[in-house]
Amino acid sequence: MQPFVSLSGNVAALDRANVDTDQIIPKQFLKRIERTGFGQYLFFDWRFLPDGSPDPAFELNTPATSGASILLARRNFGCGSSREHAPWALADYGFRVVIAPTFADIFYSNCFQNGMLPIRLSEADVDELFRRNAAATKAGGHYRLHVDLDAKTIRDDGGFERGFEVDAFRRTCLMEGLDNIALSMKHLDEIAAWETAHGLPPVASGG
Repeated sequence: MQPFVSLSGNVAALDRANVDTDQIIPKQFLKRIERTGFGQYLFFDWRFLPDGSPDPAFELNTPATSGASILLARRNFGCGSSREHAPWALADYGFRVVIAPTFADIFYSNCFQNGMLPIRLSEADVDELFRRNAAATKAGGHYRLHVDLDAKTIRDDGGFERGFEVDAFRRTCLMEGLDNIALSMKHLDEIAAWETAHGLPPVASGG
């Protein structure tokens, strides 16, 4: 898993609440077992018109969101089913950070397992970020944010700066690029010793 320590990136603002995982990645695209290749289907029903062409009215199809690596959204992002394909699609599209007032619990956990940082900010702070993003894009530019996981801060170039909370264990794992499998691999000796002590074949050591 790719480590995350800090990021400066453009923002894509999705001004919608209760965005569920079926909207993030519709069920008809859940046929792959790899984690890659899902970005092309991200928000498929919103991004594309019935004839397959991009919908110019959808937020992620505007020039201001080109190359965005930070997604700004409203409350209860990632609700619905527990499909891990949702963060896979977001990450494959290019997002490394998702900011919202609240997240669905399973989606929130899945983000950390897939190298993404979900940041919870207050409704008022999210409102302010949407306002600043609108002002920047209306002027024909991009809105950029700078995220520092080590310092647990997020800021822009116009004076906005906030701290955010993140569980210490999840923070360490994300900064070191450790998912559950990688964590287990760090303890192969202890696992092998436990297996030997309990009369089990040394599966962890390849026996």
